[in-house]
Amino acid sequence: MSSKPKSSSVRRVINEAIEILQAFGVPLVSATHRQREMSAMCFLAVAGVTHSADWQSAGKHPGPPLRTRQIIDFINKHFEENISQGSYDDIRRKHLRGAVLSGIVIQSASNPSAAVNDPTRGYGVSTEHAQIIRAFGQVGWAGTASKFMEGRIPIIDLTAKQSVTSAPLIMPDGTELKLGPGQHNALQRAVIEQFRPRFAPDSDVLYLGDADNRTIVSNHKKINELGLVIDTSGSLPDIILLDEKRGWVFFIEAVHSFGPISPQRLMMLEALCTKCELPLVFVTAFLDRNAFRKFAPDIAWETEVWIAQEPDHMIHFNGDRFYGPRRKT
Repeated sequence: MSSKPKSSSVRRVINEAIEILQAFGVPLVSATHRQREMSAMCFLAVAGVTHSADWQSAGKHPGPPLRTRQIIDFINKHFEENISQGSYDDIRRKHLRGAVLSGIVIQSASNPSAAVNDPTRGYGVSTEHAQIIRAFGQVGWAGTASKFMEGRIPIIDLTAKQSVTSAPLIMPDGTELKLGPGQHNALQRAVIEQFRPRFAPDSDVLYLGDADNRTIVSNHKKINELGLVIDTSGSLPDIILLDEKRGWVFFIEAVHSFGPISPQRLMMLEALCTKCELPLVFVTAFLDRNAFRKFAPDIAWETEVWIAQEPDHMIHFNGDRFYGPRRKT
């Protein structure tokens, strides 16, 4: 990749892009100069911005979202680069990663179920973020961006907190577990340490998965006694809790980038429980409201949502829950 000095106009718009990314919490401070430059240029390509005067039209370029090779073409054309087309995977894995995790850039594909590396997958600017980006350069923009970020956990903060997952997770029975790093496992930790004491006190952890080591806790004996099916590959939720005092079983999905309890997912989970006589509680857990908003349209009725950022509250996707006794099924 080229590292030749760039013209003043290109340097300026790249620096502006870095400023915007950092305002939205993308961790670039500890990155190398080249890493910051590449992240900025990829963001500029997706936003369709080539000069400082273009910010007011960011995200409005015509046509479908850009694919990784198209992003390389855009960068080479507008930012004095000569990047090889063979570097397309670095765009997805490295240079756009922070913007995607932060929700600034969203992924799409002609086939909604396409794999992450599907060639039809493209990248576009989030509608929410685009409104703030288009105001860049106006008086008070930093304050506007700061207000926009209220209630959102910046990726830079989550990244800093990931080291916490290296500390042992103390289970209800006193067992010490070590979850791997990453936001998915950080959310699972929050479910055990924050959700469970509030909404399922004294419950037993029958099952706990890990992003790297799929099964780290599994009480096979109790699961079998309850009539739950545990040998269906890929069907288990992230966490299963048993509240024996109330006689409830909690099926909890910890959602970072995919996997909420949608109507289809609910059917799959219920299929595991045809022989279970205890009432079932289905919960989708999110890190913050921003993550919840992305998946809200997919949440199944008769299920619950818990947000780690606001651990004392639950969202009930159940229209008549508070109008009288719960109906028996």
